[in-house]
Amino acid sequence: MPYVTDDPRPEPLFSAAEMHRRRDDFRAELARRDLSHALVYGANRSGSAVSWLTGWPVTREALLVVGPAEADDVLLVNFYNHVPQARRLSLVPVDWIGRNAMTTALERLASAGGHPARVGVAGPLPFGHYRTLTDQVAEVVDLNPAYTAMRLVKSEEEVAALRKAAALTDATVGSLERALREGVTEHELVAEMEHTYVAAGGMHHIHYLGVTGMDNPSVGVPAQWPTARGIRERDVVTCEISVAVAPEYSGQLLRTFTVGAPPTPRYARLHEVAEEAFETLRTRLRPGTHARELAAAGAVIEAAGFTAIDDLVHGFGGGYLPPVIDGPGRPPGPTPDVVLAAGMTVVVQPNVVTRDLSAGVQTGELLLVRDHGAERLHDYPYGLRRTG
Repeated sequence: MPYVTDDPRPEPLFSAAEMHRRRDDFRAELARRDLSHALVYGANRSGSAVSWLTGWPVTREALLVVGPAEADDVLLVNFYNHVPQARRLSLVPVDWIGRNAMTTALERLASAGGHPARVGVAGPLPFGHYRTLTDQVAEVVDLNPAYTAMRLVKSEEEVAALRKAAALTDATVGSLERALREGVTEHELVAEMEHTYVAAGGMHHIHYLGVTGMDNPSVGVPAQWPTARGIRERDVVTCEISVAVAPEYSGQLLRTFTVGAPPTPRYARLHEVAEEAFETLRTRLRPGTHARELAAAGAVIEAAGFTAIDDLVHGFGGGYLPPVIDGPGRPPGPTPDVVLAAGMTVVVQPNVVTRDLSAGVQTGELLLVRDHGAERLHDYPYGLRRTG
């Protein structure tokens, strides 16, 4: 039964101690850079640093002013009618953002003793706000790389949140599997998935579907937007599903299904290679592994005569994080200089496709790096599954 309450404040996902730890870590970075203040920006449901530091999921616009001590912090929120709930959710005092976010923030800084010579910035700050800031502050320091580094290793509370998200993602993929039958449209499949996790308190992240016929395929990777195409017998359906329990705290599950028939030899072979690549990557998820060791696993795909469209591996849980390992098939780029550490969470997702990109499979999921190796956060069964 869904969680039911009369309290307008949702049950906290993270403890006050966890939230204070994050702000202490962020303030320590300011001290390391000899910065007294920072501005953390988010807009249009983007900008994970705001949520991570305050507990407020960004809606239209939010600007967190971080000062030398916690008592100096304030979260500025737009629209005006979003302020009441922001005050219920945020652990940082909240005020209205005013007519212009940066103007209001600079007025706050001026009233606290004048504009500092140097200010740190995290988040996707728009150019107009940046120009207003640089008109009054001598130096702007980019804190985004440092913030990303803070998100790589998860606390135990963050791991627990990701487990909850993985369970909701598993349930959602289960509802997709049960709904796969002739005549159901992609729109209806998405509606079924959304009903599963929204009713259980989950949040939207992504639900990508790739639907095509096995005998004459034309889709090699899940698509970002559903269509009105109906499911047919002998279709193959690939999915990439992520359900969140808070902004950027989501599971991720990638699976392949056939409808009303076993996989054709082509799809059986594609999935066999994908499983081999997944297992090769999974066994390398241990502290001390360099990203180049993960990139080398792509050779399994090419040796089998196939290629890929999607990444092989990417960090996840707190954003789209390092290490991002390109799959074969795209112009080669530099391998990230990243070494795995215990507590990192990554998605392993070999998307193996034919060289003409017409047929492909997905298999993969979010995994946790522990001292002993990879640990599953999901419970959904492995393998290419037949429905209908």
